[in-house]
Amino acid sequence: YEMTPSNRHLMSEPFEPTSDDVLLARIAMGAADALAALFRRRQADVYRFALHMSGAAAVAEDVTQDVFLIVMRDARRYEPGRSTVAAWLCGIARNCVRQRLERDGKWESLDDEAASDEAQAVVHMDPLGELTRSERAEMLRRAVIALPVRFREVVVLCDLEELTYAEAADALGCAIGTVRSRLHRARTMLAARLAALRDAQ
Repeated sequence: YEMTPSNRHLMSEPFEPTSDDVLLARIAMGAADALAALFRRRQADVYRFALHMSGAAAVAEDVTQDVFLIVMRDARRYEPGRSTVAAWLCGIARNCVRQRLERDGKWESLDDEAASDEAQAVVHMDPLGELTRSERAEMLRRAVIALPVRFREVVVLCDLEELTYAEAADALGCAIGTVRSRLHRARTMLAARLAALRDAQ
């Protein structure tokens, strides 16, 4: 990487107040402190995404490490302005989770469009909004992990990680309209699953 007057500031500014974009530019230049700063800032988000997707803490820990190893190697591939760093990291994490679950034989096909009976029910509620108490966190985790993968992804990204539709679409490599339609269906399915869990209790 060639040091020029236009990019020299990337190596000299303090790390913590900088944007994620600047940290990634520094990582691309080989700045280890920038990688450490981005890890401190974003590792919890990556871990939480991987945990919700896999349902296993060990997988989430491995995926988090893998994601930042990939960031160290591929930071130059990030395109500022195309999406946020958070969305880019979630996209990497999604691929890592997928590879891990495919290897373990636990990944469901994203092309499987078989309709779920639960998805046909019309449920007008905000299932996540009602689950703010710590005692209900396990119920939410169980309901989310039971969703088919393509629906689980949008719930985790949009409702739990609070990414915008555009950011989620970038992370998943699909159209915003696809995110919207999957999220609508996922919320209906999630509401039905939560209702069933409540009834069972």
